[in-house]
Amino acid sequence: MRITCPYCGSRGIAEFTCLGNAPPPRPADDAPAEAWVDFVYFHPNPAGPVRELWQHVQGCRSWLVVTRDTRTHAVTRVDLASLVGGR
Repeated sequence: MRITCPYCGSRGIAEFTCLGNAPPPRPADDAPAEAWVDFVYFHPNPAGPVRELWQHVQGCRSWLVVTRDTRTHAVTRVDLASLVGGR
């Protein structure tokens, strides 16, 4: 698997570390308790595209949001985490 870093170009997976799924948008402070329970404890595990947080540890050290298909490991999108926000 290869990830295309916005700064360094296409690199092998060995240069990166995966933190896990990118979190969903945080509920508002006054959101109902159910929204907070879902946010903290329930995480989807889909067969298909997922957004994950990766760091280019053996390169520029940038944090990236990588969209990857869990069935094929095909990377379809890479964004800088600092530019993604809550989408």
